[in-house]
Amino acid sequence: MAAPSASEQARDQVLLRVESITKQYANQAALSDVTFDIQAGEILGIIGPNGAGKTTLLEAVAGILPIDRGDVRWHGKPLPPSRRREAIFYLPDGVRPYLDQPVTRVLSFFAGVYRRSTDEISGAIESVGLTPVLRKRVYALSKGYGRRLMLTLGLLTPQLLLLMDEPFDGFDLRQTREIVSLLRAEVAKGRTFVLAIHQLADAERVCDRFILLVDGRVRGIGTLSDLRSRTGISSGSLEDVFLALT
Repeated sequence: MAAPSASEQARDQVLLRVESITKQYANQAALSDVTFDIQAGEILGIIGPNGAGKTTLLEAVAGILPIDRGDVRWHGKPLPPSRRREAIFYLPDGVRPYLDQPVTRVLSFFAGVYRRSTDEISGAIESVGLTPVLRKRVYALSKGYGRRLMLTLGLLTPQLLLLMDEPFDGFDLRQTREIVSLLRAEVAKGRTFVLAIHQLADAERVCDRFILLVDGRVRGIGTLSDLRSRTGISSGSLEDVFLALT
């Protein structure tokens, strides 16, 4: 039997553990005792319909949203909200920085903050396909190019863990495949991704494992094979097992 590859070994390492995160708004539970691991070198999908709590969960993990109860651990050690930015970079949905600035200036500023070289900037721009809009101002970008800009900024950061909210919204099928290939290339370089996705077909294409989230509660965790075994649907799609478990 062949020895496991470096990427396979990385996936056996728990990078970050989320323990019993709970968030309540008035009399409504937004998150209820959510617990899961993020393994190094994987793409983990948080799957659920709109209103399931996906964005709330990402914001809680990133340390942006105060929680009522729970803990986040990095390599087994507590990671308080004040230190989350050292390890985690969060790409929210529907947010664009510096709307009145040209794309090139935003990229230059970001690259300067993280001391990225000209070659690194050029590589990120080319890999994401942002070249056609470099001279445009951020407010003038289409939804798809706005996504590409945010992803480029994420690639320029040094954090090993990227949290991304609805990363494929605004992309067609071909564009989604291009971004999937890009994420896979980043994983091969040592990065880890957590993606909140409501489109199950996109999630099935890109994610190694899934967290099924409904009404702020985890209904299933595992690979598609794991979830198929749990439901007894031997060849079902992610949609099939999601419906069976929720």
